[in-house]
Amino acid sequence: MVKRSFDLIFSTIGLLLLFPLLLLIAILIKLDSKGPVLFIQERVGKNNKDFNIFKFRTMRIQSDSKGLLTLGNNDSRITKIGYFLRRYKIDEFPQLINILKGDMSFVGPRPELRYYVNFYNDDDMTIFQVRPGITGLASLKYRNEVELLKAAKDPEIFFIKTIIPDKLKFNKEYIRKRNFFFDLKLIGITIIKVITK
Repeated sequence: MVKRSFDLIFSTIGLLLLFPLLLLIAILIKLDSKGPVLFIQERVGKNNKDFNIFKFRTMRIQSDSKGLLTLGNNDSRITKIGYFLRRYKIDEFPQLINILKGDMSFVGPRPELRYYVNFYNDDDMTIFQVRPGITGLASLKYRNEVELLKAAKDPEIFFIKTIIPDKLKFNKEYIRKRNFFFDLKLIGITIIKVITK
C-alpha cells in the first residue's frame, strides 16, 4: 500500500509539474520528424499480462520493422531530438501515465517485449510478481545496453543469451530485497546517474 500510494502521489505531481516541459517536447518531436508524439508498444507486466507502455517517440516511424533492438546511441533510426531524449532518459517521462494507471511502478523490473519473455523459464516468471518499473537493479547495470548491443557480433543472440539472463538475475535479486526504502535508494541512484551522465 505504501509503494502504490507513493506511485500515485508522485506520478500525479510529476505529470502536473512537468506538463509545460512535456508539451514543449511534444512540439519539438513533431517539428523534428513525421509521426506521432508518443511511441506506444505492448509489453509484459505484472501477473504476466500485456499492457501498452508509453514513451516519447525517438525514432522515425516504422523503425521497429528494421529490428526490435536499438544498436547504439547513434542508431540511424534515431531522430535528432530523440538522441537528446534518450541520453537523459526524458523519453521515459510518459511512463508516469503508466504508473498512474497502475501498469507500472517507479521501481521494478523493466517491462520486456512478449517475444523475449517467451525465452524465460518457469523460475524467471517470478519477476511478474511485481509491477514493472521505470528503474531497478537491472536497469542501472544496463544503462549502456544499446552500446553493448552495437559492439556485439550478433546483437540478437547476445541479448537473448547474455543480457536477458543477467537482467533476470538482478530482477530476482530485487524481488528478494524489495521494500520501500530500497526503492527510494534505487530512485536516488538513478537520479544521480542521469544528472552526472
